[in-house]
Amino acid sequence: ALCGAAQDMPQLIGFRALQGLGGGGLIVLSMAIVGDLVPPRERGRYQGLFGAVFGATSVLGPLLGGLFTQHLSWRWVFYVNVPVGIVALVVIATVLHIPRRSTKHVIDYLGTLLIASVATCLVLVASLGGTTWPWASPQTIGLAVLGAVLIVAFVAVERRAAEPVLPLKLFRVRTFTLSAVISFIVGFAMFGALTYLPTFLQVVHGISPTLSGVHMLPMVAGMLLSSTGSGQIVSRTGRWKVFPITGTAVTAVGLLLLHQL
Repeated sequence: ALCGAAQDMPQLIGFRALQGLGGGGLIVLSMAIVGDLVPPRERGRYQGLFGAVFGATSVLGPLLGGLFTQHLSWRWVFYVNVPVGIVALVVIATVLHIPRRSTKHVIDYLGTLLIASVATCLVLVASLGGTTWPWASPQTIGLAVLGAVLIVAFVAVERRAAEPVLPLKLFRVRTFTLSAVISFIVGFAMFGALTYLPTFLQVVHGISPTLSGVHMLPMVAGMLLSSTGSGQIVSRTGRWKVFPITGTAVTAVGLLLLHQL
């Protein structure tokens, strides 16, 4: 069984990379469609719904994945997405009608490649540093230095790009900069919890994969209530500052409590 798993690993990694290309594009595209079709005052409502769906499915995934793994096969974790994807594709092709504009754009391929490479270096350093490779090893230090060099190259490329993938002038806007920093901090904590809590519950506490998903259900309720509620309030009142401040504080308290486990 271990030999078979080892032989399947390169295929699993390759197919997950392919899935990431499609999934990453869909996430960005959905936000872009909201920006094009929905008036600014109403975007908070739709973004809240997107956040609620994304958060709920991210947390429910370990529960369904545990059921499939225990009672069927780990391959069903991927099989189940096929009919769901087909239904989503049919609905989008039938219902979604986006106005066409004959505007030529210059795609920032180099900037996209550089920012993806920077993210890859950071992920590898965070994942392998201190475990597979010591922090002071040539591999870890080399990846960190490479990431820093690529960041400098990315900034240089974005300054000259006709249509940069990340316009640097946005960081001159105080609201955008603060939102980006808060999103990074909260997203760092949220995805860390979503990714590692089920594994922690299984390895440290010895519970089953299905039960580890059940333990994540309170997070589903919290995300559904906060995302939909805040989106509705922002759309109706136009006030938004209280939500990132409150959300960051609540996240910090939650992480502090999780530290006691």
